[in-house]
Amino acid sequence: MKKSIVMLTALSMSLLMSLNSCNSVKNSNKTQRGAAIGAVGGAIIGGVIGNNVGKGGNGALGAVIGGVVGGVAGGVIGNKMDKQAREIETALPGAEVKRVGEGIQLVLGENSVNFDFNKASLTPLAKQNLDKLVPVFKDYADTDITIFGYTDSKGADDYNLNLSQQRASSVKNYLVQKGLSSSRFVIKGMGEADPIADNDTDAGRSKNRRVEFAIVANEKMIQDAQKEAQN
Repeated sequence: MKKSIVMLTALSMSLLMSLNSCNSVKNSNKTQRGAAIGAVGGAIIGGVIGNNVGKGGNGALGAVIGGVVGGVAGGVIGNKMDKQAREIETALPGAEVKRVGEGIQLVLGENSVNFDFNKASLTPLAKQNLDKLVPVFKDYADTDITIFGYTDSKGADDYNLNLSQQRASSVKNYLVQKGLSSSRFVIKGMGEADPIADNDTDAGRSKNRRVEFAIVANEKMIQDAQKEAQN
């Protein structure tokens, strides 16, 4: 995957340099240049990463990639996501925060959000850590968040799928209880799909039991960014 991203970057730079050298792009205004470059960059990201994420295309990474706007507006959104990502890292140092395109993939392992064995109820530690995210999510209200629940490979597929859905729902319900709008959230149980570690070891299974967030711009942020890009 890392090799694919390096190749993606090199290919993107090559094409963007070619675009910048074209007379039609040189003679265009800022918004037009951004739209042209953003369209090419978005196509590359969607194509190359989309072909390399495997099952991950159905998870948080795929959801973030699918939210690409592109152009100057995409740059405006990206700047806001940069700030939000930094604030999440500061609020919850144990979280894995990845800035992807114009969104954020947030991975919360068992050290951040955990559950009682074979249950969907949040532990006191999980609630404490989610509390740290609430102020950040409130400050960036113009975002939509999809919550993905995951289990390890132990147990029946159907059972794990249902359990992961319930756990994602528990996270959403807790955040809503803390004052966040329910309409911002979508939940999806993934069961044992998209493992990030070896399910044959205790340590690997522990890493696979996780919750992921895909944070993307909502319609209001997109419209505001498009207006700003036209100025």
